[in-house]
Formats: sequence, structure tokens, C-alpha cells
Amino acid sequence: MRILIVTAGSRGDVAPFTGLGRRLQRAGHDVALAAHARFAGLVRETGLEHRLLPGDPVEQVRARTAAPSPEAARAVFAAFLDELGDGVLAAVAAGTDLVLTAFGPAPLSRLVAEGLGIPSAGVYLAPGVPTREFPPPGQAVADPSPEANLAAGGEVLARTGALYAEVLQRLRARLDRPATAPVPPDDWPICHGFSPAVVPRPADWPVAAQVTGYWWPADPPGWRPPAELVDFLDAGPPPVFIGFGSMTPSHERLHDVVAAAVARVGARAVVQSGWAELASAGGDTLVIDDVPHEWLFPRVAAVVHHAGAGTTGAGLRAGVPAVPVPVLVDQPFWADRLHRLGVAPAPVPMPELTADTLADALRSCLERPGLRDCAAELGRRIRAEDGAAAVLSLVERLDGRHI
Repeated sequence: MRILIVTAGSRGDVAPFTGLGRRLQRAGHDVALAAHARFAGLVRETGLEHRLLPGDPVEQVRARTAAPSPEAARAVFAAFLDELGDGVLAAVAAGTDLVLTAFGPAPLSRLVAEGLGIPSAGVYLAPGVPTREFPPPGQAVADPSPEANLAAGGEVLARTGALYAEVLQRLRARLDRPATAPVPPDDWPICHGFSPAVVPRPADWPVAAQVTGYWWPADPPGWRPPAELVDFLDAGPPPVFIGFGSMTPSHERLHDVVAAAVARVGARAVVQSGWAELASAGGDTLVIDDVPHEWLFPRVAAVVHHAGAGTTGAGLRAGVPAVPVPVLVDQPFWADRLHRLGVAPAPVPMPELTADTLADALRSCLERPGLRDCAAELGRRIRAEDGAAAVLSLVERLDGRHI
């Protein structure tokens, strides 16, 4: 069976699907991954076919940030979505028997698959179905009652539909499809790639919505850790990891904050440059580029991160406590979840990040045995799961239906 996985956004929106794609590939399927050009190497080095989605997420974020008005920022995003719609159509039309789509491009992927007579399913990295049990990622709820939670989830889907309205209208015209509701029907299958030990499956979700366990990035073939990093880890006690992944925070003194906090705690630190372009924090600190989290995180004492879905999962899998510093979208949801699970102190949103708040949070991770013990136990549970198996089972059911 030819399977196309469609995803858009940052590295964290792409990397988990390399591992999922490899698992499907080992089961005998031909797998392609549609993603931006920035991630073509990441996809191809894991043995998957890369299909191009237009646009650069880094430049898109920078352009929206630099826009002189909210209207201008919305225009930048609308242009990005218009290009993305063309890219999804081209990627699917290049040949596939099944479309698996991440949450972001799901309205486009679902419409294109339907228009071309191809089955589709969702593969979401964060909860994407409204529920009474918790507020939806990306939507603050002042009074998180069951009714308010459910209503907020519906608002997220409605807002997503409104964002995509124009590009969906153009795609419907090209595909000669009637107007349809942007919200998927209850029987549309969705697999959520996170652990039920982290977010239990809500009891009020449709039967077709599953929580499978995490999908981990594929190991880059032949990868070896940099000698400088190995030497640094061997030269002293486990350091803390500090990195904000694909975030480009407008924190004027982020380098200074990190340096001062690490110095106050007296910790060693591995700092990942990332899109924030963090530089040396001074002292007993090593600055690195991209390193597989599954290799590095088990070797550190704590992880300071932006609480993106992928980095959150990697830290949990490693069984180490976290300092979540959320910036946007689903990150406050994951940051709050880490705190509620007992593996992190209270989140420190990026605007509240100072040397004092970061140092206090790091001390909690390093000095409170309860956080470390809880993280270690949760890590053992997560490592025992096989999240890709449920997706493979779904693919095989859809393959039989398609035949």
C-alpha cells in the first residue's frame, strides 16, 4: 500500500512521523512524507520518500512577527495557507492509496483525499477532538467546567475552519466538490500520538478517536554523537539541558537569563542553539546544534524546553524532570500537563522567564526527589508502549476496506 503522511510546521511537527513512517515501511508499505523543503534531508536520511510542501516555517513566523499590523500578519498567514493547499494537492496527486494527516494541514488533506477518492485518517500529536474532560490545546478557558471545555474545543475547530475557509473554497472548485463542514465526522479515524499515561483517552470521544502512545523519531543512520559533547558529559555530573527548539522568542536577554540562572544554581549545562540562536552562556556550558533527544536526554539531570509535543514526549521517555517554558499554541497545554503529572514545577511562560524564575525551577528539578522519582516511573511506563502498532493496525484495516 502506498501511504502519504502530510505534516506542516516545525521540526517537532515532522520528526515523530519519520519513526512512524519507518514502522509502516518495515511492515511492507511504501511511505512518503510531505513536509517543507527545510526538512527534506531529515525525511530522506531515514529512508522515506520526501514530497515537497511549499513555504518555510521559519520565514513565515518571522514575517508574521515583523508584520506592521494584525491585518498584515493575517495576510502573511493566508498566503502561506494558499501555497500549502496547492502543495497538499500536488503531494496527494503524485500517487498514494492512503493519506495520513497531522492536525495542522488536516482540513486540506481530508478535502483533497476525499476529492481524489482516497481514504484518509488523522495522526495528531496533540488532542484534536473536543472533550468535556479538559480544555483544548491552544485555547484558554477561564472556568474549565465540562461544558466550557467542550465549547472551547468546538471553538478551536470552528476557528481552524475559518482560517482555512478561502483556500478550502478554492480547492473545492478545483476538485469539483460540494461545500462540506470543516469539522470531521465522528467516524473519521484519528490516532493521537501521545501516551495514555500522559493524557488518558477521554470517555466522551468518538470510538474512531484513539490514543496510541508516542511515535518516536527514526534514528539517523550512522549518527554518532559529537566528540566534544561526549567529552563534556564525561567530564562531570549530568548537566541540565536548555533549548527552545523551533521557537524564535522575542526575549531580549535570553542568553543572559540562561547564563545567570545556570550560574546561580551551580549546574553544568548543555544549551541547544535552535531557532532562538542561543549562544554560549558562559561558565561550565556547552552549546550544541541538533542532537537526537532520545540519545541526549537520558544523560542529563533535567530538561528546560518550550513544551512542544515532541520535546515533551522525549523528556518524559527519558524519565527526567522538566522546566516547561511555553511560548504558544499547544505548549501551555503540555506545560500544564507536566506539572499535573508531578514531573515538573509550575510552568514558567516565556514572558515570565528571568534568571530568578529559571533558577528556582531548576533547583526544584535538581533538589526535589519527588519530581525525579515521578519522572523515572512515568518514563518506564512510556518506554514500554508501542504507539506505532495501533496506527499500523488502522492502516491494515483501511487497506482491506480500500481493496
